Amino acid sequence: MKRRDLERHLRAHGARLLREGGNHSFWGFDVERSSAVPRHREIDFRLARKICSDLGIPPPSGSR
Repeated sequence: MKRRDLERHLRAHGARLLREGGNHSFWGFDVERSSAVPRHREIDFRLARKICSDLGIPPPSGSR
């Protein structure tokens, strides 16, 4: 899935960009519930599901 689609999904469920790292962006709700999103154009569906699981939000549609 495209990174921008994942970011759109995260925003729709209330997550926000917490900070930018060297190779990752950190998204979440607070320090306890956050997850690193790599800066690649394409993000594997398994990784997208894991990021959503870490944040406690439903997985994006289309993720097998």
